Amino acid sequence: MFVLPFITILREGIEAIVFVAGVTFSAPASAVPIPVIVGLIAGIAVGFLLYKSGASTRIQVFLVVSTCLLYLVAAGLFSRAVWFFEAQKWNDAVGGDAAEVGSGPGSYDIDKSVWHLNCCNPELNGGGGWGVLNAIFGWNNSATYGSVISYNVYWIFVMTWLILLRFKEVKGRWPFMKAKAVPQPPSSSHSGSLDSPDNHEKQSPEATVASSTAH
Repeated sequence: MFVLPFITILREGIEAIVFVAGVTFSAPASAVPIPVIVGLIAGIAVGFLLYKSGASTRIQVFLVVSTCLLYLVAAGLFSRAVWFFEAQKWNDAVGGDAAEVGSGPGSYDIDKSVWHLNCCNPELNGGGGWGVLNAIFGWNNSATYGSVISYNVYWIFVMTWLILLRFKEVKGRWPFMKAKAVPQPPSSSHSGSLDSPDNHEKQSPEATVASSTAH
């Protein structure tokens, strides 16, 4: 009971340090304290409400919803990673940061673009709400083949994995694998039967004499 809470708190603490440290590279130091304090208050409030509710069904619903949210965040991170690799190649080609020219022509590689909007750019003016969507769900106003394909490949992988887990839970085995033979319990012998030879051998001499006298 000690190891699981310890590892969970340790992981969340490390994630908080990584995220806060990452923000300091792209934002001034004055932008850090308020989000950190608000995040701590929100986390404490959610934990307190879960503790007070105490119902297992509510906790189960919370875990399902939070897991789905984490899947969405992971999909966005994977797609953004691919997008950043492609954006770096375009920056190298134009000889600078293409985001500095805005959202119009020249800010993206049209040969690799799936769609492009001249608005809703999370890279300009702090991003605003679009920056939040970009950080959480991986939104970008200029989608590339790589970012779109990677996003869909991620969900195909997740759905396939969940289907395999469900199959194993129901069938007790992985697909294309033989089911394990269930060992049969050994049949119990009637050791208490009076007709068995062992019982005759185990009779005491007094019992044998009494039996002979009765006959």
